[in-house]
Amino acid sequence: MSPLAAIARRPRIVAGNWKMNKTASEGVALARELVALRAGDPAAARAPRVVLCPPYPSLESVGGAIDGSGVELGAQDLHAETHGAFTGCVSGPMLAAVGCAWAIVGHSERRQLMGETDAMVAAKLRAAQRDGLIPIVCVGETLAEREGNLTEEVLVRQITAAYHGLDAAAARATVVAYEPVWAIGTGKVASPEQARDAHRVIRATLDKVSGAGRGSELAILYGGSVNAGNAAQLFAEPDVDGALVGGAALDAAGFSRIIAAASVGG
Repeated sequence: MSPLAAIARRPRIVAGNWKMNKTASEGVALARELVALRAGDPAAARAPRVVLCPPYPSLESVGGAIDGSGVELGAQDLHAETHGAFTGCVSGPMLAAVGCAWAIVGHSERRQLMGETDAMVAAKLRAAQRDGLIPIVCVGETLAEREGNLTEEVLVRQITAAYHGLDAAAARATVVAYEPVWAIGTGKVASPEQARDAHRVIRATLDKVSGAGRGSELAILYGGSVNAGNAAQLFAEPDVDGALVGGAALDAAGFSRIIAAASVGG
């Protein structure tokens, strides 16, 4: 499947962000367990697109473990440049060379802990597309911003910065992940209504920045303490097209249940 032509309509997508967890051998075992569970699922034909984003050292080995299974490989980040004196960084061509089709950009942990700015996120989005990867563009507000009634302002700013200047085709070849920072790793989860309202703000902003109709075309995922117990309720919202899953993606059985909850008609 051609990465840049892949997101033409709104599919269901479930991506697992393993963050800084699992060695290469542990990642292979987890990936193989997930593949086996999916192979035995009678509803697998209706399943969403599934993406695994392990740490960099595990990419090639996990990619081998999922080869031919329909599960796709993604990276947790990338540098905006293709090469150079950037110690500790990894470029898009390097990721594509080990089989990645996807790359997360602008995750809140990168923004909050590593100081990534809106401009840096925009550059990484473009770098991912330049290098043949589908970017999962993360946006979301902190607890202080939500309590200050700034959620809409934050989402508009982040989406506008990321998508300004992209043509229609480039905008369509992306996925957005709404991740309220206050819900990531806290056990708190946005209510379906909160997720719906945020997704609608994102779609309206995409219409303004990238042209009428863009908002309805892009898949928007929810991320933030998604688990097997709350996934179905979130996916019941028409504006929620799937999930970017953190901790729950480290358990194959639980992650498989999240995938099943996102199955078309599931």
